[in-house]
Amino acid sequence: MRGNSKGKNMKRQRRSFANILTTALAAALSTILTVGAMCGCTADQGENIVFDSTGTDDGPMIPLTFFGYKYEALNVMAIEDALHGFMDVYPHISISYDGIKSPEYFEVLDKRLDTGNGDDIFMVDHEHVLNLGGSGRLADLSGISTLDDFSDLAKSQMTVDGTIHYLPTSISAFGLYCNLDLLKEHGQKVPENLTEFEDVCNYFVSRGITPIVANNDISLKTIVIAKSLLPCYQTQDTVSRLARFNSGETSLAEALRPGFELVQQMLDLGWVDRQEALATTKTKDDLVLFSSGKQPFMLTGAWAVTRLRELDPSFRFEVHPYPVMDDGCVLVINVDTRVSINGDSPHQKEAMEFVEYLTQSEVLWEFVDSQSSFSPLKENRLAEDAAIQPIGPYLTNGRSVIGSDDNLKFPIWDMSRQCIRTMLEGGSADLAVSHMEGLTEAWNNEKQGDDAS
Repeated sequence: MRGNSKGKNMKRQRRSFANILTTALAAALSTILTVGAMCGCTADQGENIVFDSTGTDDGPMIPLTFFGYKYEALNVMAIEDALHGFMDVYPHISISYDGIKSPEYFEVLDKRLDTGNGDDIFMVDHEHVLNLGGSGRLADLSGISTLDDFSDLAKSQMTVDGTIHYLPTSISAFGLYCNLDLLKEHGQKVPENLTEFEDVCNYFVSRGITPIVANNDISLKTIVIAKSLLPCYQTQDTVSRLARFNSGETSLAEALRPGFELVQQMLDLGWVDRQEALATTKTKDDLVLFSSGKQPFMLTGAWAVTRLRELDPSFRFEVHPYPVMDDGCVLVINVDTRVSINGDSPHQKEAMEFVEYLTQSEVLWEFVDSQSSFSPLKENRLAEDAAIQPIGPYLTNGRSVIGSDDNLKFPIWDMSRQCIRTMLEGGSADLAVSHMEGLTEAWNNEKQGDDAS
């Protein structure tokens, strides 16, 4: 099911069309993008865009819908190119894409699925793979021909239970954004270990500057995971160590204590403003704060570099791994932007043809590059943006941690976020550990109840 590449002129036309569509996308939190089958028409900003999908000479058009949490202009343009390329190869199939910013996306996804209105193809996270995969609501993708093209890292995640419920379309990274000009102005440098991180942050606090911009979602929970779980990933038995968390033989909450204690230190010493972080949304408010040039660091996803540049900061910046260990840094990654097929879709064959097309090397690379991420394929390419090059070596040097590992049967991504929120609201590391214990116990009890029924 391999397709031919599109010509440059066609691609420029489609990008121009995407620019029209994404003008409205950038202005709204939740936006619907529709890309149709056979032809397109332009419209003034805010108008609906309607496409003809009546069919072909061979019969009626088969419609597919694709729902995801990627709504940014560059991401949407890459998706649009994939949709059009797919429809060039399969002219009897039309496909439309809806993009909504997370975390609202997952609320809408759940409502659509629960009401029987789920899309044919949609993006999922670790928690939804755990919840939907075991109940037959995700199709088995083990027959897709591009599986052998994926890297060992990607395969170690998507094949955990023997049934492939999703295919990753990127490997995302989370890093420390560094304002190089502000650091130089103050005679400081990018920290390379915990001692240096402490020194530079305490220096800025002494000058009346809160050094770190943090958001209320991914910033501090990734610090917790980096600090706490690196030892698990530096052994030969990572899977068995994670399995002990699943069985309760080892307490996940206690394993995360060093990370929660580091976050408490960051909050108590004034490296992060609690109230500001509580009100700061990821890759939006945090970028505005950091772009002002008044703070040396920001904690967020590497995919935000393009959006940060769109704010036209007056300083040079780079993204580095987290300097949270005595002996160096840690990179938090995720096998990410996971694409699944609805187990109840009436068009599973056609949906699988699209997922297969999307995960071809050159088609996928445009999407990866638009997200400033790593490729999940064996080629292991890193997006070309110069600002994120410092994180590249950490994918293979033994100092990376998977933020939401599929071998872990808890939705640690969401649980750790909830625990961090208790700390931003004034709680201690002890309270965060206690909260995590309660969340993991409740999760186990719920799963046991599901199994019993």
